[in-house]
Amino acid sequence: QVQVVESGRSLVQPGCSLRLSCASSGFTSSNYWIDWVRQAPGKGLEWVSNINSGGTSTGYRNSVKGRFTGSRDNAKNTLYLQMDRLKPEDPAVYYCVYSYDWETYWGQGTKVTVSS
Repeated sequence: QVQVVESGRSLVQPGCSLRLSCASSGFTSSNYWIDWVRQAPGKGLEWVSNINSGGTSTGYRNSVKGRFTGSRDNAKNTLYLQMDRLKPEDPAVYYCVYSYDWETYWGQGTKVTVSS
């Protein structure tokens, strides 16, 4: 059974850090390219970051470059998104999305709130 389970603390103050995780099972996640996307209230999906299957290459949208860091531990079938210096524009529901050929698996989403 395919499962992608996200976890991470969801409420932080501006300027603080937060790490999201995605744990996968039921498929060979090490073959998959993974994206992080987010959806703010009332807005569409927005691509945030990606990481290749080996974890050797990452990409980020301009607004998070230098603040967000994606990584993965294929031995643990776990993906991470370290988010530092969070800003008021970062709150959203964050999703990890695994893609390989025609297969795509989504995490359930983690709501991130930035509030003082």
